Amino acid sequence: MQLIKNGEFVEDPFLTVGDDEALPEGAAIVSLERWQAERATLRTRNAPIGVRLKSGQEPSVIAADLDNIAVVALEFPVYRNGRAYSYARLLRERYGFKGELRAVGNVLRDQFQFMIRCGFDALEVADNITPEIFSECAGFFTAFYQRRAGAF
Repeated sequence: MQLIKNGEFVEDPFLTVGDDEALPEGAAIVSLERWQAERATLRTRNAPIGVRLKSGQEPSVIAADLDNIAVVALEFPVYRNGRAYSYARLLRERYGFKGELRAVGNVLRDQFQFMIRCGFDALEVADNITPEIFSECAGFFTAFYQRRAGAF
């Protein structure tokens, strides 16, 4: 997978870590379950920490911890499940999350622009996505009915 952040292809400094895997020295993304089980230890790490929320895991469960979380990764499990769009807006608008909001999972090119408008500033995309494809898809529409949330 490739990472697009603020419209640019970048190296991903975060490693997604399974619940039974050791944490790396550097930046890591853990599951909600691991965050809840190891919150006290994870909050005191000297490296940035992120939390991955599966579809159906509402952001309200981490709202009180957002100052200690560098990345919230919201999962798109399948094309027809768009709860992460609503969760992104909640994180930006209701909870005031200023960190990286990352779309992961089934991130499709026809959704790029909508993800950005909902507040995502980072997208994990398939290896066949090029900067040209991203630019074309992210700028497809020029007029909108709703205001946007987020940074870029």
